[in-house]
Amino acid sequence: IPGPAGGCRDAAGAADNAMEGGAQQSSLWEPPEQDGGPGERDGGEGPPEVKRSQPLFIHGSRGPRGWKGAIPSLGQGPPPKLIGEQEVGGWSHVCFCRVLSCWEGPDTPCPTSQVVKVFGEDGACRSLEASAATTARQLCETLVRRTRALHDHSWALVELHQHLALERCLEDHESVVEVQSSWAPGADSRFVFRKNFAKYELFKSNASLFPEVMVSSCLEANKSMAHSELIQNFLNSGSCPEVQGFLQLREAGRKVWKRFHFSLRRSGLYYSTKGTSKDPRHLHYFADLTESNIYYVTQGKKLYGTPTEFGFCIKPHKVRSGVKGLKLLCSEDEQSRSCWMAAFRLFKYGMQLYRNYQQAQARLSQPPWIGPTPLRSVSDNALVAMDFSGCTGRVIENPSEVLTAALEEAQAWRKKTTHRYSLPAACHSSPLSAAIHRTQPWFHGRISREDTQQLIGRQGLVDGVFLVRESQRNPKGFVLSLCHLQRIKHYLILPSEEEGRLYFTMDDGQTRFADLIQLVEFHQINRGILPCKLRHYCTCVAL
Repeated sequence: IPGPAGGCRDAAGAADNAMEGGAQQSSLWEPPEQDGGPGERDGGEGPPEVKRSQPLFIHGSRGPRGWKGAIPSLGQGPPPKLIGEQEVGGWSHVCFCRVLSCWEGPDTPCPTSQVVKVFGEDGACRSLEASAATTARQLCETLVRRTRALHDHSWALVELHQHLALERCLEDHESVVEVQSSWAPGADSRFVFRKNFAKYELFKSNASLFPEVMVSSCLEANKSMAHSELIQNFLNSGSCPEVQGFLQLREAGRKVWKRFHFSLRRSGLYYSTKGTSKDPRHLHYFADLTESNIYYVTQGKKLYGTPTEFGFCIKPHKVRSGVKGLKLLCSEDEQSRSCWMAAFRLFKYGMQLYRNYQQAQARLSQPPWIGPTPLRSVSDNALVAMDFSGCTGRVIENPSEVLTAALEEAQAWRKKTTHRYSLPAACHSSPLSAAIHRTQPWFHGRISREDTQQLIGRQGLVDGVFLVRESQRNPKGFVLSLCHLQRIKHYLILPSEEEGRLYFTMDDGQTRFADLIQLVEFHQINRGILPCKLRHYCTCVAL
């Protein structure tokens, strides 16, 4: 495969193949051997030699559109394979390949596929060759292995249309090749690999995506219904909560926005031309759920003149490029927009969405590759309660004792006279302890407040999503940026020195920490002065 710098390189990820081999067999298709002899194998040790200009093909778990069969299981079939790339100056540059057509039948061992380009948040790109059956989850798992990232279900593949300022997170069961085939030739569209903590927040017990004022059943019966109860009704009977509320609608062919009352039902999305009336004479059919996708509008005010920043768009499948045919809407706040987006996904995908969540949860307990078990994230309960009151530490296993110890610890950390119980032994600060936080994935260096809000917004406005950055106003300070109730708050962390020791504090010295790592770890277990605990850290991986 010719590279952008004029050279050639074997298929990327040879080391990964060695790690993935063994107990986990992959159905790889290899092209016929060309002149120059077959690839050598040393007694079966190590991976087979991959010839240049011969990308590997992975058979998927189902055929293309039109093949009669059940919805694929996300755990079946091997993942897509990374293909040629060239390293130039430390950055990955993708080799350009000819896009092949999809294969014709499920039983035909045809070596055709499509090349899919995936971008990271830093702009770097990788190419993968995938069959028509490759799902978004399989592709994400391949990239997680390649980047050595923590394996959890929050990784997502995002469909981004830059020229339209639209983006959406692909569902785990969606065919990547099918989505790419729907793009117009030459359009500025791409796939982006990044975190999305809000992806399955819909099925979390502590979520509150459906306000009572927007659920028809609550308003008609004049009773309150918790989010968990609505979801339980959906799981038991398959009935989705009918959502209603006011939205701003952009008139077709004009830049004028008007306010209408909308209702989302199983049959589609409707709006009323007479206030909140649901009389069939006043309801107008607006959009079909099965033949459309819903997208976030990222630059609504700049491109479309939206009244607020909380715009979204319903894009019919037949609309491949251009603004014509897009159904642009705008809500009053982020909670309202999240409610409409979640309801749209429930109505369109139904129980398939919950099956995706169940399979994602099941995969967390199974190592995705052979070898040492990967590190788990803090949000996966990797932390345990410890008691350091004696000569040696011990793990607290009694839940009641854990709660009591947490309350006592929270009070102790807020008292100046009890620092000796919570802080390590007295030691003078060193350059290593002062800069050790730079090795942590939650530390993002010197990024601006605006970039921070955009990063957290892209990775999901979920309670507890956070990052730590350098302060732009205080050269020696830091900032903890935290999402709570779909709003991003910023807390200044200032260094203080006492008796030759360097501490960090967020509350004028009432609670002090030896370094930023200790500060973050404490607030992952205790809320402290924050509105919620730190649950998920924003991270960016290099592809």
